Amino acid sequence: MSIHRFTYPDAKAAAEACARSILARLETATAGAGSATLAVSGGSSPVSMFQALAREKFDWSRVHLFWVDERAVPPTDSQSNYKLVDDHFISVAHFPRRNVHRVEGEMRPDEAARRYSDETRSFFGLGPSDLPHFDVIHRGVGTDAHTASLFPGEPLIDEREGIAAAVWVEKMSQWRITLLPSVLRAARNTVVLAAGADKAQAVRDVFEEPYDPKRFPAQLGLHDGRAVTWFMDEAAVRLVG
Repeated sequence: MSIHRFTYPDAKAAAEACARSILARLETATAGAGSATLAVSGGSSPVSMFQALAREKFDWSRVHLFWVDERAVPPTDSQSNYKLVDDHFISVAHFPRRNVHRVEGEMRPDEAARRYSDETRSFFGLGPSDLPHFDVIHRGVGTDAHTASLFPGEPLIDEREGIAAAVWVEKMSQWRITLLPSVLRAARNTVVLAAGADKAQAVRDVFEEPYDPKRFPAQLGLHDGRAVTWFMDEAAVRLVG
């Protein structure tokens, strides 16, 4: 396991560096006749990252795109993580739709989670107790140190076997569907993008508080993941000693 932290002058520079890192890992995974898997997150911070990916002349037909989490809304809803990625990356880059594996957020949350788990299991050719190993998982960090849709105190943070689940986020009064910690930990490479002064306290807590992902879910992978690389701007790291 290796953890790397990089800091950039501003959010755009951090996001574009994160995009370059993703591309480098996808290039490695697709070397020869291979294909690669990428799972992405939503939020405002990665918009520049998706735009940077869309500008690249990459053979996207060799990449399969998944989501780390999704809100329980239709794909046309402004809150949809799928719509965000579609607007700034999929449509712009002409990413092949046959390689897009979205969460069907318009369905009942538990059914959407079941179908997403089943599709993931089928794509990776997994047995009942196997876990997928994504080539790259992109995660964000919330102001409360949540990651994916795993918020502080969420019982599913202790989950060790499942692929995806529906979660009720009390502070948002909203259902979401999220990949579970077992899948996040199993990723071959994880990139975490955290930018903005509003993330400073969360970033400090993640790196300087004792390891307790039940309090600080973004700590997942700090001690038990594979390769984890953090991309942050100066505003986000201003409280880190």
